[in-house]
Amino acid sequence: MNAKLRKDQLAKVIRYADDLYPVMQNILMRENKIRRAIEHFWVASLDVKRRLLNVELVNIGGVRHVNIEPPEIFRIAIYKAAVSVVLVHNHPSGMLEPSGEDFNFTDRLIKVGKLLNIKVVDHLIITETDYLSMEEQGIMERLKKSGLYEITLKESEDMKAWREEALKRKAKEENSRAIAMRMLERGIAVEDIVLFTKLRKSSVEKMRREMGG
Repeated sequence: MNAKLRKDQLAKVIRYADDLYPVMQNILMRENKIRRAIEHFWVASLDVKRRLLNVELVNIGGVRHVNIEPPEIFRIAIYKAAVSVVLVHNHPSGMLEPSGEDFNFTDRLIKVGKLLNIKVVDHLIITETDYLSMEEQGIMERLKKSGLYEITLKESEDMKAWREEALKRKAKEENSRAIAMRMLERGIAVEDIVLFTKLRKSSVEKMRREMGG
């Protein structure tokens, strides 16, 4: 689920953890008290200039991080042509200390990201009032050299195949959107465009609004 960003947050340059934390704190505090008591996991995608492209909520609830598969983490980053990502999750307990699971999960994603040419630059653990940056703590550098998680040949091949498939789907969607734009310019009904392009009706209607139609 894409987290809505304000205009001043979108394209914000994220050089340090304290550049991103206010954005993530704002996203967390939008939730009601009950939902803030549940662990969330987000991925923030950055472009080559470290500008914030989007923040995607990947998981919420009691599911353990190790059960989140890499395609869920990197899917939007690939679609956004991101070159790096920051992992973010909250600790409802208010404690900022990383768990063993946090270390292992981050280690795995660093290695998978390297295969996909998407750098995992940091992992923030946040609360309503504070944060811990694994990059600033030197944890990210240690994990890169740890050898705790190594990608097998099969995993490497699977990830590369998945990336190629994701890029094909992205190209197909972009082509469909280009066709939809041309059809909208010609005044063709939204229902007909949806039927022809297979895009979601809400997506086509949003394109029409952006065109001023």
